Amino acid sequence: MDAFVAVAEAAAELAGQVIRPLFRSGLLVEAKGDASPVTEADRAAERAIRALLAERLPQHGVWGEEYGPDRADAEYLWVLDPIDGTRAFVTGRPLFGTLIALLHRGRPVLGLIDQPVTGERWLGLTGHPTRFRSPFGGVARCRPCATLAEAELSCTSPDMFEPADRPGFERLRAAARRVTWGGDCYAYGLAALGLVDVICESTMKPWDWAAVVPVVEGAGGRVTDWTGQPLTLASRGQVLAVGDPRLLPAAVAQLQAPG
Repeated sequence: MDAFVAVAEAAAELAGQVIRPLFRSGLLVEAKGDASPVTEADRAAERAIRALLAERLPQHGVWGEEYGPDRADAEYLWVLDPIDGTRAFVTGRPLFGTLIALLHRGRPVLGLIDQPVTGERWLGLTGHPTRFRSPFGGVARCRPCATLAEAELSCTSPDMFEPADRPGFERLRAAARRVTWGGDCYAYGLAALGLVDVICESTMKPWDWAAVVPVVEGAGGRVTDWTGQPLTLASRGQVLAVGDPRLLPAAVAQLQAPG
């Protein structure tokens, strides 16, 4: 996997070169909520990553949020989200990130979360401990948390749930210690650092979750769908992450309870 890791990190560097100049820039401030500068940053970053992959790994497939799938049936498939957390980016909050994942026959085997402004980077590889690079220090290791009553729950937005998903999330929310909103991919990085215990989200696309699976699981946690099963490209988009695997049965029970 060393060659694939080198490509993933080079891709993150290229994306960061595109994204950083726009963060809190005059162009973005003057847009007053218009997402067009962010959209161009997204697209330019994805084009740069795709060009790198085409040069170094032409036999691999690519599926990005901006430009869709190319050879999505390939044995190895890169899944990209150049700016996950557009609303955070637009409002100048460093809670967005670049997500780069590599799937082997549909299963995530490499995941990278890069925060190009703070310089933080999480790299997860199946079967290996998650690596964390940060100017602030820190080690990627999920913390023990035996019960939901002790758990810090995170979710990007209450608006992301379909009506049928809302009751399950509300049960989980009521069982947790408290909920924090607005994390996007950064919340999964915090879970890998032992600062968040449960993340529950819905309407997620493969480019939203593929990279976070190896990151969280390489730090000792679990990432599944709402029934506790592994996520696949055919999953409904319901994502559940727990830092302590002991929380998984209780969280699934809340999400799946009738009524």
